[in-house]
Parts: sequence; structure tokens; C-alpha cells
Amino acid sequence: MKRVAAVMAGAALCLLVGCSAQPVQPWQRGDLARPEMAFEPDPLVASYRRHVQFSKEAASGGTTLGGGGCGCN
Repeated sequence: MKRVAAVMAGAALCLLVGCSAQPVQPWQRGDLARPEMAFEPDPLVASYRRHVQFSKEAASGGTTLGGGGCGCN
């Protein structure tokens, strides 16, 4: 029982240490602002991929209120 408590305490400590992020320093902002660091570097390709995904889902609406399934919305 003590071993389980020790493992749980260690896991909680690791999570707390991981969540204590330091603020971004001014000299690091240039690296983070580069285009390849974006979640979606090319907005046009991202929009196309979302359209294809929701067309293939065959769900009514997708992200908008148009129909789905055929890709002609």
C-alpha cells in the first residue's frame, strides 16, 4: 500500500513540475513565431483538408449548415 502511495505521489509531482511552465523569453519569441511552428502553416491547405474530411464524414452540416456526403456543399 505504501508503494502505491509513493508511486502516486511521484506521478503527481511529475505532473505538477511539468505544468509549471516558464514564460516565453523575448529571445525565444522569434523561434516560436516562425511559420513552421504554426499548427496550420498553410491556411488554404488546412481549409481544403477540413472540407474533404467533413465531406467524407457524410454528416449533415460538418462545420457549417450545408449538407454533407457528396462534397458539393
